[in-house]
Amino acid sequence: MTRAPVISISHGGGPMPVLGDPSHKAIVQSLQTKVPKLLRLNTPDAPRAIILVTAHWSERNPTISSEKKHKLYYDYGGFPPEAYKLKYDAPGSPEVAKEVADALRSQGFTPDMDDERGWDHGVFIPMMLIHPSATVPIVQLSVLDSESPADHYRMGQALSKLRDSNVAIIGSGFATFHNLRLMFSGAAHNPDFRGRNKEWSDAVSDGVLEPDVEARKTKLEDWRKWPNSYEMHPRHGSEHFLPLIVCAGAAGEGKGGSYTDEFMGMEYYSFYWE
Repeated sequence: MTRAPVISISHGGGPMPVLGDPSHKAIVQSLQTKVPKLLRLNTPDAPRAIILVTAHWSERNPTISSEKKHKLYYDYGGFPPEAYKLKYDAPGSPEVAKEVADALRSQGFTPDMDDERGWDHGVFIPMMLIHPSATVPIVQLSVLDSESPADHYRMGQALSKLRDSNVAIIGSGFATFHNLRLMFSGAAHNPDFRGRNKEWSDAVSDGVLEPDVEARKTKLEDWRKWPNSYEMHPRHGSEHFLPLIVCAGAAGEGKGGSYTDEFMGMEYYSFYWE
């Protein structure tokens, strides 16, 4: 059976990618073209399900959406009325949710099942662009409120085995930069800040694209020592970086790849392993 890919995407700001915001043009283009190709959608090798690790759900234990159908959770505010009428009708999968839970237990986690929480915008906004026909089942997975890089890497290693039964893994966050105070202050237009962000992004690429599994793990466990990490992701605010750590853990042996999208005057990185 086809081994499914792992992709860590940049999901944009709230519902703006699907509302026609011009600053999201590059991100939208990649979600509509590059990611479907990496996922092999609309081919005989399309994934039988997608595990979607979302930055917008933090829990003590890994928590898994487990119903056949989930409503949408419009976890944003201050947007036009149409942002609260968006629909994404892909099925859930209690069967794959159980496979996820079993895999996590095999790595010492105590996962929780959740049949009530809706899919948040870290799930439905990018998926509306990636797979508008909504035929592939989705299982939403939380990150951990401990923010432990070792535990998130181990989560990814647990999920990796599901790739062999053609279950794809998507990490939905904003690994390049997620500091809302700086975002709204216009820091992206400051050449000095862009330079520091480039230094950070180079360190991220070096860490997550390390081909050796154990060396990659060691680098990621020390990600807070990378240059400018607290400027890009404030203390106790690393939730938008954590899905990338899960993906790096799920990647297994070998080197992956990356692509960049221009957003707010900077290059935003997404990573993948096929």
